[in-house]
Amino acid sequence: MALIQINGALDGGGGVCRIAGMSEADPVYAAIVLAAGKSERFGSDKLAAPFRGSPLIVHALGAALAAPVQRIVVVSRKLLPLAEDPRLVPVLVESDALSVSLRAGLAAAGDCAGAFIFLGDMPLVPHGMAADLLAALGKNVAAWPEHDGRPGHPLLLSRHGFALADVLTGDEGLGRALRLRTDVVRLPVANPGVVLDADTPKALSALETLPRDKAVP
Repeated sequence: MALIQINGALDGGGGVCRIAGMSEADPVYAAIVLAAGKSERFGSDKLAAPFRGSPLIVHALGAALAAPVQRIVVVSRKLLPLAEDPRLVPVLVESDALSVSLRAGLAAAGDCAGAFIFLGDMPLVPHGMAADLLAALGKNVAAWPEHDGRPGHPLLLSRHGFALADVLTGDEGLGRALRLRTDVVRLPVANPGVVLDADTPKALSALETLPRDKAVP
């Protein structure tokens, strides 16, 4: 498992990652798990907080591992316990700013056709969601799930949209840049797991009590 450490300049991981059975003509996709936040509202390291028997981050990684991708970039400020999977690429950043993590993840994604962006504090993203987004993307710049009109994750960003992250600052994400575009697929989904995160201990406790048939992979 190669570690990429980024201090200021983003040089990324580069290269192309393919899995057995793929031809050179098959498009390559990556997943990016953003996990570099300070957890200020949570009050402690929320990614290590227990959720249904495992650290919170394990559930987000599970959704990324289930995605149709050949590389999984995990962006954090410290090394996280990761599964032994050759697709996993840990990337260390010094900043907790969302824009920095996003650019670091996209840079490390390599030469891919697009990237799924997952958030480390969203444990109930359905494991089939990424495949559904890929099937819906077509020639559009991005696709995201929507639950009750709320945009969720993962966000699938095509290669053509990577440059949108270049102008982001601070904790700004891609939502504002994509919201007014007509080449974004908004996929309605009934499962609220695509919009539920754990910003606070209270929010995490609420997710614990959610019936499994309402929001589970």
